[in-house]
Amino acid sequence: MEKLVAMLRAAGDPTRLRLLLLLRQAELTVSELIEIVGQSQPRVSRHLKLLCDAGLLERFKEGSWVFYRAADTGKGAELGQVLSALAAADPSVLQADLQRLATVREARAAEAAAYFKANAAEWERIRALHAPEKDVEAAILRHIARAPIESLLDAGTGTGRMLELLGPHVKRAVGLDVSPEMLAIARDKLMRAGLVQCQVRLGDTYRLPFPDGGALSGFDAVMFHQVLHYLDDPGAAVIEAARVMRAGGRLLIADFAPHTLEFLRVDFAHRRLGFSDRDVQGWFQAAGLKPLASEAIAPHKGSKEKLTVKIWLAASSARSRAEAA
Repeated sequence: MEKLVAMLRAAGDPTRLRLLLLLRQAELTVSELIEIVGQSQPRVSRHLKLLCDAGLLERFKEGSWVFYRAADTGKGAELGQVLSALAAADPSVLQADLQRLATVREARAAEAAAYFKANAAEWERIRALHAPEKDVEAAILRHIARAPIESLLDAGTGTGRMLELLGPHVKRAVGLDVSPEMLAIARDKLMRAGLVQCQVRLGDTYRLPFPDGGALSGFDAVMFHQVLHYLDDPGAAVIEAARVMRAGGRLLIADFAPHTLEFLRVDFAHRRLGFSDRDVQGWFQAAGLKPLASEAIAPHKGSKEKLTVKIWLAASSARSRAEAA
């Protein structure tokens, strides 16, 4: 009862209600919220703290920035959903705030587009070497989305393409990356696509900021899409991913098969020139995962591409049996 009363008190202030409703639309920084609601930094920060303390908002740090987002699980999320539905009955309640939010989004999109333009040539050079993205993405969907996904972790999300692809198939998704610039692009893409169930976070794939998974908690799908070849110790990243998976959860890896394009090390910081089935099966074994399937997506016949993309799928069945015992 006390928790519910605290949440109602926190949401009962007009400014705090505006903030809560805005943050159900997008992840925003304090400076962005100041611009939208037209109040001072100390006042906005105090309101945000009260909403966080009540469990209605989540606060997370990304480099030198701090982002806020409406809670997406628990009682705070349930109350926020109810308040949002009530506010939707009278669009004038948030009309001005939403217009200013659109302006903030446009500015954010312009920054993301500038970064993408500066780096697009390098990304396109790599894409030109392997099978078309549509073939790879179709294979990923076949393997990971054939069963319902309650919660997804995209480790090394980059520009968030996998969240865009899988967002419509999941109830909740988190993309993690070490690059704030990449996350800015991903965040803009998700906002534009209306994928409010997806969020991104700054973080390290070797030290995932999530608790251990179990029979009733954890991610039921984790993926590494073109990530592991950048890592010094991809096996350690797989073990860490298995740690946060729900019992019976699935792990998908999409990466290159072994190749000899040495320039990828020099020009694009690839630490590994692809992975063999033996490499990946060894990681799965060390992480207590059971291999389920694999698929090779080769370049089209007659094309100039030189890289084969490989997909490997495994499940945490070993831990599931241990817990059941």
